[in-house]
Amino acid sequence: MFYVFDQPITTGDIDTNKIRLPMDLTAGVIHQVDVLFQNGCDHQAHVQIFQGNFQLWPSNRGKTLRGNATVVSFREFYELEPGGSDLYAMIWGDGVITGVEVVIQIGLLPKRIIQPMSFEALLEAARGMK
Repeated sequence: MFYVFDQPITTGDIDTNKIRLPMDLTAGVIHQVDVLFQNGCDHQAHVQIFQGNFQLWPSNRGKTLRGNATVVSFREFYELEPGGSDLYAMIWGDGVITGVEVVIQIGLLPKRIIQPMSFEALLEAARGMK
C-alpha cells in the first residue's frame, strides 16, 4: 500500500499557526517515506511527522524536513499496531512563501510481507534442519 497526503501552504501557515495534517494509515510496517517539496518552497516549508506527541521524522526532535524542488526520501522499518496507526504532519512556512505544496507519501505493508519470519522462527527452522 502506498498512501499520499498533500497540503498547500499559504502565507498564514507560519510557526505559530502550523497546519496539522492527519494521516490515517492501517496497521503494518512503514517501509518508505517520501516528502516532496514543490519548486518555490525555497527551503522555507517545514515538515515534521508525529505519532501522538512523539516526533518520528526527522529523528532529531525539534528539527524539520525542508527542501525546494526536491524529494526527501528514506527507507524505514516502523511498525504501526492496530489502533495506533494515526500519524500526523505539522507543516508550515515562513510567512512569505505561498501557493506551494508539500506531498507526503508513505509506503506501508503488512509485517508478514516485509518480514515473513521472525529471527526466532529462523533460528527454530535452522535447529530443525540439523
